[in-house]
Amino acid sequence: QVQLVESGGGLVQAGGSLRLSCVASGSIFSINAMGWYRQAPGKQRDLVATIIPSVGSTHYADSVKGRFTISRDSAKNTVYLQMNSLKPEDTAVYYCYAIRARQYWGQGTQVTVSS
Repeated sequence: QVQLVESGGGLVQAGGSLRLSCVASGSIFSINAMGWYRQAPGKQRDLVATIIPSVGSTHYADSVKGRFTISRDSAKNTVYLQMNSLKPEDTAVYYCYAIRARQYWGQGTQVTVSS
């Protein structure tokens, strides 16, 4: 089992920044991928960013490229999502995920961007 706990969401004005954190615990050995999804009201959950811990490679949704950066601190078992130049359309619940045999989810953290 893998447990994921997110933090760092909140309310910010358009153009501002936030940093989300996701701490992994439990059977974290050999996690294949970690990252973030988001889900706005009435919409499907979409992939935002992924990092492959073994090689450090990253992937971003087109809508966040150049604005968001995913990174990890292996010593702290933590993945971060630095979000800059936030837009109202970034408003959503952001979910951390990890893949190790199956997909695990965090509880979600709300990000609200006001115009």
